[in-house]
Amino acid sequence: MRFNLTKEELLTSLALSVEVPPAHKTNCFDSHQIIKSFGRNATKRFIYLEMQEKKEVITLSIRSTSDWIQYYKNVGIPQNLINRYEPYIGNLIKKGIPVIFEINHLALLLGVNKDYLLKIINGQESFYREFTIKKKSGGERIISAPYPSLLMIQKWIYENILKVLSFHKCAHGYSPKKSIVSNCKVHISSNEFLKLDLKDFFPSIGFNRIIVFFNKLGYSRKVSYYLARLCTLEGSLPQGAPTSPILSNLISIKLDKRLYAFAQKFRLKYTRYADDIVFSGDSLNIKLFDYIISILNEEGFNNNSKKTRYYKETNKKIITGISIQNRKLKLPRSYRRNLVLELNYIMKYGFDSHISKKKIRNLKYLQSIIGKVNFWLQVEPDNQFANKAKLFLLRELRNKLN
Repeated sequence: MRFNLTKEELLTSLALSVEVPPAHKTNCFDSHQIIKSFGRNATKRFIYLEMQEKKEVITLSIRSTSDWIQYYKNVGIPQNLINRYEPYIGNLIKKGIPVIFEINHLALLLGVNKDYLLKIINGQESFYREFTIKKKSGGERIISAPYPSLLMIQKWIYENILKVLSFHKCAHGYSPKKSIVSNCKVHISSNEFLKLDLKDFFPSIGFNRIIVFFNKLGYSRKVSYYLARLCTLEGSLPQGAPTSPILSNLISIKLDKRLYAFAQKFRLKYTRYADDIVFSGDSLNIKLFDYIISILNEEGFNNNSKKTRYYKETNKKIITGISIQNRKLKLPRSYRRNLVLELNYIMKYGFDSHISKKKIRNLKYLQSIIGKVNFWLQVEPDNQFANKAKLFLLRELRNKLN
């Protein structure tokens, strides 16, 4: 990949945070270079500049704002430019996210041609494919999956910018350390529950909110615009992009802070799993509902009234697909009944006989049923039948692989 850059443009664009000693070479840059950019892991990023004429590799390293300033001085960047960039650089480094100056720099970081990057930014619709999946509640959900070129870019944004940031502790969705199980455990000792559903959760998070988010992180207005365009489709977060789930949590930080403070004030518990909101406590005054709705609306969200549920102690309580019974987590009765029936058939007649009789053509059916049993054991780790079934299925899997 060839770039024609002036010395000043090149030096500005190559300022990156890495973990090796800086190379102080000021006389070896020319306007024709092949730039190979590799993605960053949690602590390191390496940029290799292969000189077209000298065929030597220079590795740049800048760890802090002072390193940047010293490096710029070493390569002869004017002091007025250093003063101009210092606050911008320092703010981003402090947050542990990559410095991005402009579109050329972003293209270099992503390892893509600038013109191609602009093509994606200005025409995202051409870089997605759409399909539908069935909703549990009926109807269909539209999934917009990015094509590989955009997917690679979104994964870079996720790994290098979004993953570094933290969201509110009450958000249990889209977090590697939390799940629907951890979401339910918060409410396990409560007597009364109020469930709400955020209507059109991803579509309600619009393009302008994403620009403001990146801008508040410290990126310039233009860079924030580019990043927002790369993470949105038709003006909102697409369901299917790897950046959408974590962006929804980050955008919802203020909502979570306000609802958590509200819950604390009235001695309630609060959690949010994606678009599912739960309040619980020993006693829950339903008159508080209107205040909760006003907070949702002020933060740019709407309640799906069709899914609002209020449970008292005597009612069956289902939260994010898990039942709470006698202060214990259980699989919902219908889900458990169907799964037990399926597992009994498999253990009694054998796996091959079962799929033949049921005419199951799913090549990953065995892995799927093991996944269901693993989920059961997440909810009820001491369930003897589930543990027995898991051992049986794992033996079947080993036999299939041998």
